Amino acid sequence: MSEVLFVCVHNAGRSKMAAALLHHHAAGRVTVRSAGSAPADTVNPAVVQVMAEIGLDIAQEFPKPLTDDGVRAADVVVTMGCGDACPVYPGKRYLNWELDDPAGRTIEQIRPIRDEIDRRVTQLLAELTPAHSNR
Repeated sequence: MSEVLFVCVHNAGRSKMAAALLHHHAAGRVTVRSAGSAPADTVNPAVVQVMAEIGLDIAQEFPKPLTDDGVRAADVVVTMGCGDACPVYPGKRYLNWELDDPAGRTIEQIRPIRDEIDRRVTQLLAELTPAHSNR
């Protein structure tokens, strides 16, 4: 089973949305984690709200620190604006998703970010589980 690690600076917005969406769509076919290079104290409340709008409850989630062990354990590392803070190891697949940071944005401004993350997560899942994507 593939393991995907989503990384952003605060682990309070983009990476939390991506992890929740992949976990939902993968339904146990992929191990999903997220972390931040400088974790915030809490998940962005507006992000919690836009995820609840689509039936995903991330209210109990909390930002987690990025560790070398976490990166080493992942098969795919998806970075979202963490810059040079993300360690690079040979043999890992790295993807850099350029996405707007939801911090300081309104619900209306965060919805399109969520929807774009959902599109990318769905595409990534199809690549990771090709046998299942044709059903």
